[in-house]
Order: sequence, then C-alpha cells, then structure tokens
Amino acid sequence: MKPFCVAVLLTVGFTGFAVRAAEPTPDKDGWYDLFDGKSLDDWKAAEDPKAFKVEDGLIVAGPSKLTHLYYAGPVQKATFKNFELKAEVKTRPKGNSGIFFHTEYQAKGIPAKGFEFQINNTGSDTKYRTGAIYPTKPLDKVLVKDDEWFECHLSVRGNKVVLKVNGEITHDVELPVNAKSGLYLSSGTFAIQSHDPGSVVYFRKLRVKPLV
Repeated sequence: MKPFCVAVLLTVGFTGFAVRAAEPTPDKDGWYDLFDGKSLDDWKAAEDPKAFKVEDGLIVAGPSKLTHLYYAGPVQKATFKNFELKAEVKTRPKGNSGIFFHTEYQAKGIPAKGFEFQINNTGSDTKYRTGAIYPTKPLDKVLVKDDEWFECHLSVRGNKVVLKVNGEITHDVELPVNAKSGLYLSSGTFAIQSHDPGSVVYFRKLRVKPLV
C-alpha cells in the first residue's frame, strides 16, 4: 500500500468516517471543563430549549418558564459521585437559578433526584439565598450582589457536602437524606435552572474535579 493511502486510512478509519475525537482530559490539577464557551452540545435542555443560550462565551439562563439544562457530555459519562464543582455566576436583579447535583434528566418539572446549590440574591425567595441547599438547608443572608461575578464552589465526599460562595463556607453538612423531601445523595449529573420569566442568570467556567 502506498504511504498516501495509509495516511488516509489512519485519518478517516476503515469505515470511511472520521476517527472519534479524543476523550476529555483534565488540566494539571485534575479539573475538567463542562462548558467550552461556544456551544451547549454537551448539555440537554428540558421543556423549553430556548431558555438557555450561549452569548459572548457565557451560558445565559432565562428568561423563561421553569425549566432545566442537564449536563450530558463525555466527562465521567455524566455521572458524578464524589467531586468538586466550580462555576462563576452573575445574576441580574430578581435572578433565581441553581445548580442541581446528583440528579438525572427528566422531561419536565423540578428534578426529583438530587439537591440544588441555590443561586438567588434578590429573587422573591427570601429563605433560600445564594449558598443555600434547596430544599433542605436554608440561608437567608445575601452574600453577593447582582450584576457582579461570584464563584460557587461545591464539594461532595460521601455524605459530606460543602458549599462556598466566593470562598466563604455557607454550609458544611452531612446529607444522607432529607426527611421532608425524601431526597438522597447518590450519584448523577448536574443541571442548571432557569426559574421564571423575570429571571436572567449567567454562567461561565463550569469545571468539575472528580474525587476518589
């Protein structure tokens, strides 16, 4: 076989289709990007896909009716048990959102599985502000301002859950089960919420670091 033919086969494969892209790789500290800043190809929207879009390298959640955007990409096959998650977030006034964890895709409604890292600085819910764990660990203190970027940092190790907002711990708890909701820690993917027609929230630098 001539060298040119060999090169072609190595490029397109014997089936004639392009070789599959390499598996995602972490940075030197073990962090994977969940959002490439360009598209939502690794995410799956429920109910209202138009609720989420990419603008200027950001995920824009809202305005819309209540709906969710689930991570469905290749990192860990979208199943996470023990991990650290970091996201940079900015809320518009009255913005209400959240990052669900240990959840799974469902076509409509609030995810029935998992818990939510609440994002809400000036929305109508005064019981669950940014840094609360919805629906089990309230926080009524406003820690950050609308229209300013802040970091949400979540870690889960076994049943130990720690939430930080701009480095400040808001909850350091164990969550085997919530008696009222019946929610358990288990494993699963992440989901971003678009809460209501009056809410707009921005996300960037969504990263995860799987833990043993």
